[in-house]
Amino acid sequence: MKIRLGTRDSLLAMWQANTVADALRGWGHEVDILSMKSEGDLVLDTPLPLMGGKGVFTKVLDDALLDGSIHIAVHSHKDIPTDATAGLRVAAVLEREDPRDALVARNGLQFLELEAALIATGSVRRAGQWLHRHPGHSTTDLRGNVPTRLKKLETSTWDGAIFALAGLKRLGLEHRATQILDWMLPAPAQGAVAVMCRADDAATIDALAPLNHAETVACVRAERAFLNELNGGCSAPIGALAELRDGRLVLRGNVLTPDGRDRFDITADGGITDADAIGRDAARRILDLGAGWALRS
Repeated sequence: MKIRLGTRDSLLAMWQANTVADALRGWGHEVDILSMKSEGDLVLDTPLPLMGGKGVFTKVLDDALLDGSIHIAVHSHKDIPTDATAGLRVAAVLEREDPRDALVARNGLQFLELEAALIATGSVRRAGQWLHRHPGHSTTDLRGNVPTRLKKLETSTWDGAIFALAGLKRLGLEHRATQILDWMLPAPAQGAVAVMCRADDAATIDALAPLNHAETVACVRAERAFLNELNGGCSAPIGALAELRDGRLVLRGNVLTPDGRDRFDITADGGITDADAIGRDAARRILDLGAGWALRS
């Protein structure tokens, strides 16, 4: 089968696309890669929440799927809106890389002992969790692909910047991580790669089936159900991480105000086949705790 694969053109997106393409070629398929820029790649001087958040990294590829220009689109799963475009579906989710966040410090970690410091991140989730732990610090917006953000950090007066560890690992830049932020809950589906196609394209869906990693699918389904029930998007201050423990699916979630002053935490668990219900239950219970106020702040 000949498959046209669409992707954004950043180094990380191309790594993801080539990983999928290599696997499909190994199963006898012919794959052509088409790269394109999303709105999120083109507009770097506006914080994601002000751009609407949802779909800024995926719409151009969604449109290409719908008009038949490509058969599949490869995404960082966390960038896909929970209310996916009609007529499309996630047909495969690859085995997840480490979902944690990492701090890249410009001149070591001594600044953590100071009352004032400046941390760069384009994520209100990361900013809220950082400021909750370090209330005297400040954050500043940082956009762009991984190499661009690292370069901006090097030439700045910032103390550090926060990155997804998975992205650093995939680009061979794990050594740049000064500290792994075990205490910070990641974005829902962070570290997972998703492959989308048209919902009625049975041949492509069958071709993608061997890529699907069942454990990762269950975990990200719980996390995204949590996000969806909270009516959040990729720019919302919502963290979630589901893990399999002794045969049970355990989900930890949180919601913070962007300034980090208010934080709400929840834990839910259940069977691996109950992923969606676990996420929805956790969301309803965290709303009962008052998290809705934080989402509106």
